[in-house]
Amino acid sequence: MTIPRGPVVMLALGVLLLFDVLRVFLPSLITLFGRAGSTPPELMGLYAAAWFALPFLAVALKPRWALLGGAVGLVLARVLLQAGIGQLYVASAGVTAGLIFLYGCARTLPRQAVPGGIMSGLAFSVLVHLLLDGVDLVWRPGVFPWLAALTLCTAFLALVRLPPAPDDPAGLAPARVWFLFGPSLLLVGMAATSWTKAAEGPESLVWTAASAALMVLCVLAAAGHALQPQPSWLRQVASGIMLVCSTAILMTPSSGFTASAAPSALGILLLGPLLAAAAQPDRRIGRPGLGVLAGGLVFLVATFAYYAAYDLDLGFPQRFVPIAVSVLVAAVAVVPFRHPQELERTSRAGWVILGATVVLAPLVLVSTWRPVPAVQAKQGDTVTLITYNIRMGFGLDGRLSLDDIAAWAGAQRPDVVLLSEVDRGWLLNGGHDDLARIARGLGMRHYFAPAADSVWGDALLTNLPVRQVHSHRLGEHDYPTGAQAQAIVLDVGGKELGIVNTHLQAPGGQAPEVASIVRDLAAGKDAAEADLSSSSSGVVRPVILAGDLNIRPGDPAMDVLLSAGLSDPLIALGDPPTSPADAPTERIDHVLITKGLTALSAQAPRVPYSDHLPVLTTLRLTSVDQEG
Repeated sequence: MTIPRGPVVMLALGVLLLFDVLRVFLPSLITLFGRAGSTPPELMGLYAAAWFALPFLAVALKPRWALLGGAVGLVLARVLLQAGIGQLYVASAGVTAGLIFLYGCARTLPRQAVPGGIMSGLAFSVLVHLLLDGVDLVWRPGVFPWLAALTLCTAFLALVRLPPAPDDPAGLAPARVWFLFGPSLLLVGMAATSWTKAAEGPESLVWTAASAALMVLCVLAAAGHALQPQPSWLRQVASGIMLVCSTAILMTPSSGFTASAAPSALGILLLGPLLAAAAQPDRRIGRPGLGVLAGGLVFLVATFAYYAAYDLDLGFPQRFVPIAVSVLVAAVAVVPFRHPQELERTSRAGWVILGATVVLAPLVLVSTWRPVPAVQAKQGDTVTLITYNIRMGFGLDGRLSLDDIAAWAGAQRPDVVLLSEVDRGWLLNGGHDDLARIARGLGMRHYFAPAADSVWGDALLTNLPVRQVHSHRLGEHDYPTGAQAQAIVLDVGGKELGIVNTHLQAPGGQAPEVASIVRDLAAGKDAAEADLSSSSSGVVRPVILAGDLNIRPGDPAMDVLLSAGLSDPLIALGDPPTSPADAPTERIDHVLITKGLTALSAQAPRVPYSDHLPVLTTLRLTSVDQEG
């Protein structure tokens, strides 16, 4: 029995387009509908759920019309998103259209085309995302992204015109394999980008090449397994167990093994045979159309449950959510036992996968790796510093603005750039490595400080000599989202300069902790030795405390910081407001300094690349016995 290629390719392209739209829909919920936390999470959840529930109305349509109508709606949404029109609502409608298309596929496509089509679409989406260095076509202006998007949409619509198989229940894929689309989408989306990156970068050529080759090979092999399912039940069970284990490892940041793409790549690889196992013929076909829509709801609920834990106490560790989803996938795919039917295989499949890896891995490497910039000693006693809460890289218009941030910051010729709300791979935000992209644009080294988890936090970018850098985890103080204080010692013209880079989530409790770190750093202690409850006094090293402190001048928490020997020089330099960026009325982003520093200039430029404004300051190192 052979696999019909036309339906496989059509389904794969549909999954690819839907994944593209989801990468716009999910961050738009936060940046446009949610206004970065100003909208109640319950309302956000209801809004998102509505667009995943609307496709259930497709049961009133004939399968053929659902397939065609969903495909046209998905393409229309994708084209409008490329044009930047109605981002939030167009992406929302695109998700609904994509699910309706899949409903029509579930009611019409032959069983043999389903696992390969789903896994190939997911695999192709990951590969394209890697080749584009995480900045998808939809976020890129210019002619070539438009041509690529239109070519993809045209090819998809041309294949949709192929007559699908008759609506014969005996020839359709079981509901279970369609149900697994949603959970598989979540696992692939998280695995492809959410693995722990190196704290200091850019990474070496060897490490980047190995990661690229491993990810490309496993993604292609997963699609190959789905197209050529393995009949061994023991192999299916082993794949399910290994999927759960690899997901658990990925969700355990304390494990050294997680600081690589290996668990992620393995997890994606194992989904191929599991989808193939779920598609084996069964007398109980069920309702495949409702199966794919129910799987979509599982995707939505699991996504919200996992990421809501950063703002709400769920009563259990959030890492259990993707682990539970992997258990669900394994159980549905393998249980109950079924005797699979053989499909025609080609002995060349392994060579094709290996050959494609040899071609694609170097392309991924070229798009992601860059040489390590040289350390540049500073001449003179002035430092230009930028501190910026970049809101995961999304501007006021909701569009990804990483390249714009890098271009603007580079034009200021900074010595040091401090970033808050840096996302290095959340599926919720589209799976971008903000830090690597901005650092590449600036031509700077970067030092990442995890806060909420291993891929979300704060960062330092500089080419100055870094003598010490250490991240101190701050107390939660009943606030679920984690916070840290990155203690840094730089060499500026032969003098030491201390910096504490932080984003306070619970200022009332965390301000005293940061004040202690500032005291220790100013007293000459190493960055790693600074303590959250120190009582050091005296200044032998000038220190800057900068970042989104969520504190206003005059707040009690500000008094705590000032009592640590810090001063607020921006008050005398215009006291520029920084939030909200579109109509700033208050300053919650700060650059505070100890003795030994003088602020020469300060401003909060009106740039639209986040919901905060950056603070740009020029500071001069004096002697520590002078007032800053």
